[in-house]
Amino acid sequence: MFKLLTKDFWDVTARLILRNKIIILVGIVIATYLFSTQWQYMRFSNTEANLLPDDHEANIAYNNFLQTFGEEGNLIVIGVKDSTLFTVEKLNAWNKFCSEFKDYDAIEAVISIKDLQKLVKNTDEEKFTLEPFIKDSVTSISQIKTLQNELFNKYPFYDNFLFNSETKTVRTALYFKKSLVNTSTRKEFVLNILEPKIAAFETNYDLDVRISGMPYIRTKNAENIIDEIGKFVLAALLVTSLIFFFFFRSFRATFISLIVVCIGVMWTLGIIGLLKYEITVLTALIPPLIIVIGIPNCIFLINKYQHEVKLHGNKVKSLQRVITKIGNATLMTNVTTASGFATFILTESTLLKEFGIVASLSILAIFILCLLIIPIIYTFLPFPKDRHLEHLNKRWIGGFVNWMEHMVRQKRIAIYAISVLLLIVSMIGINQIKISGSLIEDMPQESEFVNDIRFFEEEFDGILPVEIMVDTKRKKGVMKLSTLKRMDQLEEFIEETPQLSKPISVVGLVKYSKQAYYNGNPKHYQLPTSQENSFILSYAKNSSSDVDLLKNFVDSTGQYARITTFMKDIGTDKMERIQENLGDKIAKVFPEERYNVTMTGKALVFQKGTKYLVKNLAISLSLAILLISIFMAYMFRSARMIIVSLIPNLLPLLVTAGLMGYLGVPIKPSTILVFSIAFGISVDDTIHFLAKYRQELQANKWKIKPSVYGALRETGVSMFYTSIVLFFGFSVFTISSFGGTVALGALVSATLLFAMLSNLLLLPSLLLSLERSIANKQVFKKPPINVIPEEDDNIPEHSANLD
Repeated sequence: MFKLLTKDFWDVTARLILRNKIIILVGIVIATYLFSTQWQYMRFSNTEANLLPDDHEANIAYNNFLQTFGEEGNLIVIGVKDSTLFTVEKLNAWNKFCSEFKDYDAIEAVISIKDLQKLVKNTDEEKFTLEPFIKDSVTSISQIKTLQNELFNKYPFYDNFLFNSETKTVRTALYFKKSLVNTSTRKEFVLNILEPKIAAFETNYDLDVRISGMPYIRTKNAENIIDEIGKFVLAALLVTSLIFFFFFRSFRATFISLIVVCIGVMWTLGIIGLLKYEITVLTALIPPLIIVIGIPNCIFLINKYQHEVKLHGNKVKSLQRVITKIGNATLMTNVTTASGFATFILTESTLLKEFGIVASLSILAIFILCLLIIPIIYTFLPFPKDRHLEHLNKRWIGGFVNWMEHMVRQKRIAIYAISVLLLIVSMIGINQIKISGSLIEDMPQESEFVNDIRFFEEEFDGILPVEIMVDTKRKKGVMKLSTLKRMDQLEEFIEETPQLSKPISVVGLVKYSKQAYYNGNPKHYQLPTSQENSFILSYAKNSSSDVDLLKNFVDSTGQYARITTFMKDIGTDKMERIQENLGDKIAKVFPEERYNVTMTGKALVFQKGTKYLVKNLAISLSLAILLISIFMAYMFRSARMIIVSLIPNLLPLLVTAGLMGYLGVPIKPSTILVFSIAFGISVDDTIHFLAKYRQELQANKWKIKPSVYGALRETGVSMFYTSIVLFFGFSVFTISSFGGTVALGALVSATLLFAMLSNLLLLPSLLLSLERSIANKQVFKKPPINVIPEEDDNIPEHSANLD
């Protein structure tokens, strides 16, 4: 009954499409226009990808910190490592250049060498005052030498913040307004003001100026993502269209396919805008993905049309059969592919949910577009000429088909042995896989801004902010000497950690105050004693508000303090060890009943996000397997067939995971997508093969061997061609400057290649070896859905066969 309903459905669908072609084309044009109006709502992400659910403890801790102290990633640094900077002309030019940034509304504060202040003791008025190191400008080399001696030898408070006393590297801190740091204003400032001004300064004074800091890194990274969207789309169009033309040798068929996938890309961008999603490093991959996935649909449909025309010469009948015969098969395969992406919707990560929603909707959309546009366009075109059908007669691929059949007939034991060997070797490789949660690892490693990150890491021990917030659980508890001593112990531990920079906190200010109280003697740069503390605090209270340097390190109530350090770009394992060591030290120094201390910052949140994704990888992949298993159970009504069909699709995933271990490709947010995507796509070949196999069983009166070989000959070529398209299509991503995207493209390509061989060699071998268990009418029941319906009018079926 269901079979009849399915057949009737596709017959009715074919009639509706072919009889209402003008209306449908107008509808597609209108829909495309409406989607294009949504492009204006597409936004490029102004922040790093947050991989964690909103209610995750790491996100809660980070948001609590932001509420207390505001945005922590608002520091832009510009630096110079050049001995010629310490000349009268260049030092004055540098100071003037840095001061000019104070005139921009987007900048909250600028701290350069000229802005540095000496904290000076005023004995008469019993208060501290501030005096600049440089009053107006330097006038002589001797003045510069005095300045260098004071900064590099006498004032440790500023060391490793604005200069490196050992290498004489100097930098300036630009504090972006916290309210604007995550808006488009940041991009305008960085690209239209900061970079042009620095380029002009470099040219005028022959200095190499380095730029970094989270606002700058975010902006440059976003620019790379934007640039790569266009590059990927053009490359995917070029590669897939060339392969398509190689198969069909028809400009007309190639052009039709390009029209379809281009409309699909327009719809994808419209879906992103309609849902008000940000374009991230993940969603940027979807437009080229749609091209890569859409072209095989076009291959199936156009080849079926040309094959039907060659068989009986009736164009209308051929187009009707394209819809009724191939429509169902392409629907099933597109649904399984979409299911692989849709599993990400069930995760709690907003980033992955958005990726899953847009990708799955876009895949279904490209299927609808292919099914509607291709048959309709061909109704307007003249009857195909002989040269358009020549590819159907090509025999060069026959050798490949013969090789497959020979392997399955004669080398079945070898196929099993190789499969088991690959499984064992892969399991060993899987044990070597590492996890990476680095913010910088996937960024373009050869780019100038990443080189600048490395420069500041080397000179100032890190660029990624790590924040420690100390809650004293009482107002004005921070300035108690006991709290300051505990913070000082923790800071000493941080300084001993080579991956972390010198910490900045209120402790340094208090030490600086004691140094000032003793007339600037650097030997007294230390915390005061209880007796000294009362005198120094009295001086601080009498000082003007200009000397209030606490506001960035202590909240207005005096209950919360922050310790800021910067971390180098290190692997997740090292980051975890550092975090554990810091946690142990905090537990020893700060009693829980008196203090509540939390560690946060973008680097730690990102690392937690990677760990979260790894934990959810098994869930996501299991969901994909479960969904597709249920789907195949509904199709074939055989539990044993589900197991047989999963084996050749799971083996390539294990091989790929093993390769990752051997090649040192870590599990990270980009590569973690490989498995669900590849599984959702590779299972399409299994569906085509098993559907044809069931049909051959019926035709051959349940004789196993002729059915397996018949299915292999019929589907082998089309599986080979579509796998080639997918292989080279995903290989497009290897041209990316993002390491994670390169790894994603290479790994998915490799997985699909393994999956093709597995489905063409291992799957038919299993069917032959297990024939008594699975190949009878009771076990392999007739499915409720005919993926490849039986032919009418004695016309043999060659679903998407290209030989």
